Amino acid sequence: MNKNFTREPIDNICLFLIICSSIIIFILIIGSKICPNNQCLFRTNPHVENFTWEGQKISANDNAFIIDFDRPIAQETVEQNLKIEPELLGKISWAGKRMVFTLNQTITYGRNYRLSLQNVREKFRGKNELGSEIEPFIGNFSSRDRAFAYIGSQGEEIGKLVLNNSTQENKTILTPNNLTVVDFHFTPDTKKIVFSATDNESSQDFPKDTSIYEVYTGLSSNNNSEIPGKLKLILDAKDYQNNQFDLGGKNGEIIIVQRIKKDNPTDFDLWKIEEGKIPQKLNVQGGEFTVTPDGSALAVAQGEGISIIPIQDSNNSQITNFLPQYGQVLTFSKDGKGAVMVDFNKDNEDLRYTKSLFYVNNQGVEKELINIQGSIIDCKFSPNNKNVFCLLTELIENGEEFREKPYFVGINVESNQVIPLLALPSSQDIKISIAPDGFGILFDQLITENNVEDKSQITISPDEELLTKSAELILGSRLWLFTLPSALQPQPSLQELPIQGFNPQWSP
Repeated sequence: MNKNFTREPIDNICLFLIICSSIIIFILIIGSKICPNNQCLFRTNPHVENFTWEGQKISANDNAFIIDFDRPIAQETVEQNLKIEPELLGKISWAGKRMVFTLNQTITYGRNYRLSLQNVREKFRGKNELGSEIEPFIGNFSSRDRAFAYIGSQGEEIGKLVLNNSTQENKTILTPNNLTVVDFHFTPDTKKIVFSATDNESSQDFPKDTSIYEVYTGLSSNNNSEIPGKLKLILDAKDYQNNQFDLGGKNGEIIIVQRIKKDNPTDFDLWKIEEGKIPQKLNVQGGEFTVTPDGSALAVAQGEGISIIPIQDSNNSQITNFLPQYGQVLTFSKDGKGAVMVDFNKDNEDLRYTKSLFYVNNQGVEKELINIQGSIIDCKFSPNNKNVFCLLTELIENGEEFREKPYFVGINVESNQVIPLLALPSSQDIKISIAPDGFGILFDQLITENNVEDKSQITISPDEELLTKSAELILGSRLWLFTLPSALQPQPSLQELPIQGFNPQWSP
């Protein structure tokens, strides 16, 4: 037997690993005695683990962000050193290592934001002294572009759906030459616009029949599959005439359409359209309707009142609420808890020939905001739901002639205070839309055949004809921006936009 022992290379490697492991174990044992709870050895500085708005496009529906830390933090050091540029005001709440920042008001659109945190210290329970400083953190996010769409009334835009992106300072024609757009609605995520349009090249017996389409806007994605102008037919007009429509569901995935069967006009009903499903008749008859903000129910004018009917009820036999006093729902608050409705005062001898605007909420509150002899054209809630901005008219008598002079007012729904804002020269088919961040109100002023004394001067060809809901020929239109009072601009202002179009709608 050979008594001389020679180590192989593998033996050297194994011995080296054993020695290294022993050293590491020894240090860990000693470290646990010197620094209980592993508070000072073999660790990085405290840091932010997650910021929920990082790289996101924030909308008016986003009212809070969350920051998660990897360990307990001295909360006061966070609250003192959190910085957001441009400034966003809000309140901070805590749940362990999680901080929630809730905005005081809707975020302003069309801006890039930078959040930074430094000089923040860790603090463990039962310890009075502060620990290590946080690793400096910088987060970036932005708000949605400030944009709106409209139907063009002149030149190459006539009858087409046009997207104007004010933030990027560009505009895009979204629909092809053969379609004349009648009405449209943005989906809540702004990715699409659902619209109704007539096909100028159609050979149908009903040349003014409208079909329902969707088109990508390009606002919220860089995905090549969502190129602006990418078009899809949703519902044709082969057997039914499609009239008013609105979007339901959380993301606008449900379309509610008022339809009349061409060979049987008594077949008049609301239909639910969902992708991948057969169109479903809802067995709901009525006049004007709107979908509630949560997309789950319909407010339908029926008989002498307004019915609230769930969309998902297969036979819609269950009316969840009936408001017999009102003849029209103008708008809902963003949270869906309140609405403004019109009472035409038909049954009130003292108020007959007047109209009353009421605020109604889900707590049973019904209170009159204003009573006028003119018309209540439209109203929209402010983003914070505390005010409604309304377009009204004043009835002016001149001998045997009557005319209506339109004006804007702001009404506080809590105090009923009415503040006159702006007077307008005419009220011809005005449509209004309030920006989701409360920046301002867009509205149009149509020039129709009834505004022109010499009808022989009208030279529009049949292919270029645009009609109002009352079938008046549209000769042109102007768009206006009424900027609402704010902290940065206390006084409202009115600006005519260099755009020939009508039915303007802000993107959500």
